[in-house]
Amino acid sequence: MVFEILSENKLCNYYTINPSSGNSPAEAHVAGKFSYLDEAEISSQLIHFHSETQNHITFFIPGIHCSSCIWLLENLQRIDSGVVSSAVNFPKKEVTVVYNPQETALSKIAERMTMIGYEPHISLNDIENKERKKIDRSLWYKIGLAGFCFGNIMMLSFPEYFSIADVDELPGLRLSFSLLNLGLAIPVLLYSASDFFKSALGAIRAKQLNIDLPIAAAILMTFIRSVYELASGTGPGYFDSMTGIVFFMLIGRAFQSKTYATLAFDRDYKSYFPVAVSVADGDLENRMPVTKLKKGMRMLIRNNEIIPADSILLRGEARIDYSFVTGESKTVHLKSGDLVYAGGRQEGARIELEIVKSVKQSYLTGLWNRPAFQKDDAQEKQATIENSINTYFTISVFLIALASAAFWIYAGQYHRMVDAVTTILIVACPCILLLAVSFTNGNVLRILGKNGFFLRNAFVIQRMTKVDAIVFDKTGTLTVGQLDDPNFVGIISNEDEAAIHALTGQSNHPLSRCIWNYYQGVKHLEPDVFTEIPGKGILGKVAGNEYLIGSSEFTNQEQIATDVSRVYVTKNGVLLGYFELKHRLREELENFLPSLSKKYDLYLLSGDLDSDRNRMSRWFDGDKMHFNQKPEDKLNFIQELQKSGKRVVMVGDGLNDAGALQQSNVGIAVSDNLNNFSPACDAIIDGKVLGRLNTLLSYCLDGKRVIAMSFLLSLIYNVVGLYFAVRGELSPVIAAILMPTASITIVSFATASSSLIARFKRL
Repeated sequence: MVFEILSENKLCNYYTINPSSGNSPAEAHVAGKFSYLDEAEISSQLIHFHSETQNHITFFIPGIHCSSCIWLLENLQRIDSGVVSSAVNFPKKEVTVVYNPQETALSKIAERMTMIGYEPHISLNDIENKERKKIDRSLWYKIGLAGFCFGNIMMLSFPEYFSIADVDELPGLRLSFSLLNLGLAIPVLLYSASDFFKSALGAIRAKQLNIDLPIAAAILMTFIRSVYELASGTGPGYFDSMTGIVFFMLIGRAFQSKTYATLAFDRDYKSYFPVAVSVADGDLENRMPVTKLKKGMRMLIRNNEIIPADSILLRGEARIDYSFVTGESKTVHLKSGDLVYAGGRQEGARIELEIVKSVKQSYLTGLWNRPAFQKDDAQEKQATIENSINTYFTISVFLIALASAAFWIYAGQYHRMVDAVTTILIVACPCILLLAVSFTNGNVLRILGKNGFFLRNAFVIQRMTKVDAIVFDKTGTLTVGQLDDPNFVGIISNEDEAAIHALTGQSNHPLSRCIWNYYQGVKHLEPDVFTEIPGKGILGKVAGNEYLIGSSEFTNQEQIATDVSRVYVTKNGVLLGYFELKHRLREELENFLPSLSKKYDLYLLSGDLDSDRNRMSRWFDGDKMHFNQKPEDKLNFIQELQKSGKRVVMVGDGLNDAGALQQSNVGIAVSDNLNNFSPACDAIIDGKVLGRLNTLLSYCLDGKRVIAMSFLLSLIYNVVGLYFAVRGELSPVIAAILMPTASITIVSFATASSSLIARFKRL
């Protein structure tokens, strides 16, 4: 039945990836088993995003076990046309499915997955939204069995090692011990070492070479040699070496997995975005970090802010852009009482929401890491490099083993030939080369996040080590969000003050926030119409009057160069006057910009007039400062720099810089207690630590150096180990101990070095 389904949908490539893969559908499967999933009350608890054209759900699939499973589950759209896409998280054994509810039903998808052998595990814990603990203890069982058998084989081999009890004169005793050793070795071969053989066979069938292939060959060769010696009566065999190889290799794997899981945990659940959201407290408004939001709290979301938690709309006109979630830029209009999902961005006037689900920062991190927001194919390139290392290194190991075997056969020393080949296959492994990259980058990400610098993924580190130019936005980046109290030049009535307060209160632009704060306490009004045009200003209607609040160009006024920013106000086409606002520069500019200028070309882009040119000339050359820049001008400027050969970091506040952040090689959004970062940015930096940008960038370079040193150490290990292995002077069990020891050494060196460097830099 499974074959028929795959054949009808032209999915038989599944068998070419791993011909032995696949799970048979449960014999007790009954049609309609998942019909309960179509009940709105239940599906709403499982689905984490719903719209007319897209639903998102994550299933736990215990049956996922190999590359074929991943390939098939990520091609569900070819089995069910209503499925838009599907992505597998292999370590968690989860598949996230995006489907069109108008074309298929959730029960049908679950049914289809069950029919091809991947039944979703849906329990009461899922419906009650409780955290499900999934603990895979199989590795520890395999280590325990291998350790037990290895220890007992060593004990039973003592008489042979030390000629105890005259074993040469008691052949029956020797045979009994050898048979016991064989009996203990078989479960190690069939169970404890099974992952090595499965991985090696999968690679062979896929016509690839991987790091488990030489290890599996060494284990099998040692076992066959031992059985031969036992059967021919030429020796007791090397069952102790074979079980020792498996035991110590599994310990090395457990250490790697545990360390990497710790780094991943720190990255996913402790390194939160440094963003805050406005929370209503009676008539007051407070800023609160998203990590402290709880169910029942009321949030105030302004134009262009991201909604951090699933909420119910209480007040206001919600125009939600879900492109962060779905990749589609269509705006969804919602009314009071509607559910608003985390990850949506409000476009328009301020709205009030009540949180109905706790914030899941890992969910926002997952959205931020969507492939749609990736800049290039860095990940694919990295994967290709790793595959190349695996392939060429493994080929080299086998060639060295064959050459060594030929030499010792020619010399007539067959026992030394077997020892040499076995130890070569064990001791030479490219995995320690790759461990250096994974663990160093993981630790660097953790330390940077701990210091308020949050990177999308490890590939951003690699790109940052190659940049040679940094472009800064001014407002909200080099200046702080708090400005001096505005001075209004003109004639304004109490009615106009209330209207301006109502309109600027919808925006999170620093100038708007300053004006809104200045008029706190005036009569509260709600705008009839509100539109904010990035980089220009606000258009709105209050009490039947039309207001324009923004730049001179936006309000059709003459541009005048001054040493302060001006925000003009017109009412029904008539100029009321303008606000004069003095920007406060960040206190740390005096220290960090000069240090950056020694390593990078610095540029300034600002949407304001050049009133701050004199102040900024202390750090930027005259021809590298550009004012009165629209969002599209900033994007074009980045493109021109890149065409000239520059690799560019763009540092902006995420409001009017989304295009430039996306276009740059590395886009860094600055966050000062504002929830306004761009999904297209590569990093988010807390405004409080912007002054340490030079230190943070140099730490990324240090991480690259640690990787290079780790590569050198692993290369030395491989060369020294191969020298003794080729000469036949290394026993298989010693080689099995050295291999995980080297892995532990490399991991310890990479993490300890990067941590010590961070401490030296006071990170």
